[in-house]
Order: sequence, then C-alpha cells, then structure tokens
Amino acid sequence: MQQFDLTRRCVAEALGTGLLVATVVGSGIMADALTADDALALLANTIATGSILVVLITILGPISGAHFNPAVSLVFTLSGDLSRRDFSLYLIAQVAGAVMGTIVAHLMFALAPLDISPTVRSGSAQWFSEAIATFGLVATILSGIRFRREGVPWLVGLYITAAYWFTASTSFANPAVALARSLTNTFSGIRPTDLPGFITAELLGAAFALFLMKWLLRPAETPVTHTSAETTR
Repeated sequence: MQQFDLTRRCVAEALGTGLLVATVVGSGIMADALTADDALALLANTIATGSILVVLITILGPISGAHFNPAVSLVFTLSGDLSRRDFSLYLIAQVAGAVMGTIVAHLMFALAPLDISPTVRSGSAQWFSEAIATFGLVATILSGIRFRREGVPWLVGLYITAAYWFTASTSFANPAVALARSLTNTFSGIRPTDLPGFITAELLGAAFALFLMKWLLRPAETPVTHTSAETTR
C-alpha cells in the first residue's frame, strides 16, 4: 500500500467528511422538497448516505484510511495505529470538512450558508441509540479490516443504511457530522444544545466497541501438542 504524507491525508479526511455531510444534508433537503412523507424522505436520505460512503471509502481509503469521523480516528489512536499528533490534525480536518459540507449543501439549494437547527433530538433513547449506532459502526470497521478488508466500503455503507432504520436517532454515529448537522435548519438537523449528549454517547459506543472487538478478534492460542516420545522423556 502506498504511503501518503500527512498533508494529503488530512485533505482526504476533510474532503471525504465534507462530501459525506453535503450528501446527508443535501439529500435531506431534496427529499423534503419532493415529498411530505417523512418515511419516504428518510428512505431517500438513507440510500444517498449509504451509497456515498461506499464511494468515499473506496476512493479515499487508500490515502487516509477514510475515517471521516473523530470517533473512528480516536479508536485507531487508542489502538496505536494513529499517532496523537495525527489524530489532532485529522480531527481539525474532519470538523472543518463537515462544516464546509453543510455550507456547500445549503448553497446548492440557495439557502443561507449556515442556519442553526431547532430540531429536538434528546433523551435517553436517543443517546442509547447513538451509542449502539457507533458501537456497530466501529465493530463493522474493525471486523471488516480483520476478515474482509476489500469489503469495508460496502460493509460500512450497508451498516449505516441499516442503522438509519433500526436506531431511534437515525444513526449519526459521528461527532463531526453531528456538529455539522446542528448548522442546518433542514430535514437532517439537530439542535446544538443536544450535541453534548449525542457526542458523549458516540464516543462511549466507540470505546466499548474497541474494548470488545480487541478481545473478540484475538484468536485463541493453539495449544502445544506433544508426541508420545516427548512425553516419556
């Protein structure tokens, strides 16, 4: 695998996170404009998000690892695969890219660049959903890397597509995306005051996934067998 310098990796993280957010926000705006049916709008939002994840991870993964998510970068930092310095710069790139993604989506639909969301997403069920959503995302990534690395783009895209529907929170599973979604008063928005609960839950879910998957993915040591001749010595 080719090694890319930190500048290119950070640009890839900013670009990928930005395009992800532009897709989440933009598809939500488009869906809301085309239908009054919330279920149909969510379906359109889901398909667009899952699809873009497959594309972005495939084309940018070889450059930066395609984290596009501070929770994912934190997991790789805790596991020793990403340095603290690189984590800090990835975090800045992801947050900056996410905010730019919201701005780009708004400008494409002739909206104000940024608009604070009033959408309430709070309560224990929402927080628990975010913990589960992020746990599942990290578990999918770690297991995919371990067993089917080439399939990770599809695994992540399909997981997020499913998690949109089986979680009460519609699976943000990403602190940078959650922050960016607080800056849009559209279908995908979240009230800024609800961010601390979401982000805390996401980080806890990611940490628990790392803890469990490190144990689960570690194969048992093969017991040493002795021949009858060795045992008689």
